[in-house]
Parts: sequence; structure tokens; C-alpha cells
Amino acid sequence: MSRALNYVDAIREALFQAMEADPSVFMIGENMRAGIRPESRGLYQQFGDDRVIDMPISEAAFTGFATGAALAGGRVIVEFQVSSLIYPAFDQLVNQAAKLPYMLGGQRFLPVTYLIMGAGAGGGRAGQHSDNPYPYFLHAGIKSVFPTTPADAKSLMLAAIAEDDPVAVFAPVGVYGTKGPVPEEPVLAPLGRGVVRRPGADVTVVAGGPHALQAVALAENLKDEGISVEVWDPLSLLPLDKAGLEASVNKTGRLVIFDDSNRTCGFAAEIAGLAAERCFHALKAPIKRVTRADVVIPYSAPIETEVLATVDRLEAAVRAVMG
Repeated sequence: MSRALNYVDAIREALFQAMEADPSVFMIGENMRAGIRPESRGLYQQFGDDRVIDMPISEAAFTGFATGAALAGGRVIVEFQVSSLIYPAFDQLVNQAAKLPYMLGGQRFLPVTYLIMGAGAGGGRAGQHSDNPYPYFLHAGIKSVFPTTPADAKSLMLAAIAEDDPVAVFAPVGVYGTKGPVPEEPVLAPLGRGVVRRPGADVTVVAGGPHALQAVALAENLKDEGISVEVWDPLSLLPLDKAGLEASVNKTGRLVIFDDSNRTCGFAAEIAGLAAERCFHALKAPIKRVTRADVVIPYSAPIETEVLATVDRLEAAVRAVMG
């Protein structure tokens, strides 16, 4: 049965259900027991000292702790309150968690879920709170998901916790206020499967998180002009649903990628490369990328708008490939 939840409450429900179902699941992070953040509120009261653990303000330390705990048999959820807080833990993430299962010859699993709150830009959050750092995780080979709706947030959070590999869950700040139907039962979405948010015939827009919702709204506006836009949401960035991407681009013959990560070596570049390799004969126009610029995000809202991927730029790109 479904009822409406907002995005953050859907994540919170996933955490409760995963911890209720499996006593080996526990959660670590900063300010966990005080219940300051809504996604973890009430966990400490229900699960206590052994399974909801406050950590010192050292992302490097508690990320390394999580790796050791997972190797010892725990199933660990690590919360980063802001996306850029992953950077102090890069050695533990990229050089340890991503590599140890291979270096140990598969003798140990490493079931760690990194819940990365506050991903993405918008609203004057400035340089150190506006990053969308999922390309770094993809380069490192860490499984990564980017839920768009509350139902996605719950099902992908549950799926990430159930994985025996490290998985990063990027929770984009731009969708926190959204509300939608979420099943009460714990439904796990398979990793590696995208979804068509809106079917169309003329051009495929690849977008996730708040950008997927903005693309759907734009598609509704353009249909009155006879432009049929398909919005394809990857949801799982690694593994990526390459067959789903290929099917959509082969159908429409045109591709625009709308992405809130940097242009150089970003996720949009990878999608463009895959489409060029797999859909070359179907393409009717050059591929367009609408991304953020390769700069630090400024605090000033007008200047911020100049360097981000905006709906106006998306509309211009869609019209260009249709022209």
C-alpha cells in the first residue's frame, strides 16, 4: 500500500526498516543521537548505543572505521551531512573501500552504504556546500545511485544497504521538499536499471534528481509546439542501465544530457560517449550537454545561475537538436 511521504522521510523509513530487519545493520555519523537531522531522527531512541553511533568530526576516521567494521561482519551505513565532506575521506573511500574486496581476492565482503546528503547546487549554498561529486565515485568504481522521487529514495536506499559491495547514495538537496507515493512495505529497486520518466518520440533528455523533474515540466510545455521529449532517468549511475539508454536514444535519434556535475570528465561526458559509440547510426543531430561550468560555485544567486545547468539552457539545447 502506498501513501505520500516527502523525500527525506522516505529515506528515514528505509533506515528504520533495514535496521529492524537485520541486527547487523548499524549507522554512524555526526550528531546522530541528538536527532538534529530529519533522516536519522528517532533511530537512536529505537536502536540504542550499539547501533546508532556518534562519531568525532573526522570523516577520514569514521569512514575508515566503517571499512573495518564491514570486513568484520557488520553492515554499515555512513552518513555524510554535506556532499563535500567526502573529500577528507578519499583515501579511505578510493584507496581502501573500493579496492580491498579485489585485493583480498573476494574473501571478504564490504557492505558499506555511504548516505551523502545535500548533493548538488542551488539556492546560494556557495563553494563548499554545492558539489555533486558522484563522478569521483564512478571513476573509483564505487556503485552509486541518485534517487529522484521519494519512492526511489526508499527503494534504492534499501537496495544499497542490502548490497555486499560499497554503495554511495547521493540525496540531492533539490528534491528534499518533494512528496509522492511510497509503498509501506520494504521494496528494493534493482541497481543498474533506469526509468523513462516521460515517454517521447523526438529527443531524449537524460537527467536525474531535480533535473529530471525540471525536464519533465519542460517537456510538458514543449508538447504544445509539437516537440515530443522523452525524459530518461538513470537512477543508478554505476552500474548504469546502458541498454535502457540505448533504447531511448535509438528511438528518438536525438540526445541532450542535463546534469548538475562539471562538464569536463563529468557524468554527461560519459553518457555522450556511450551514446556516440552505441547509437551512432540512429543519431539525427549532434549530442548536446547542459552541465555546470568547471568553476567553484559562487554564493551570489545571479552569478550562480550563470554557471549552473538551467532549464533555459536545456530548452535551448532541445530546440537546437530539433532544428
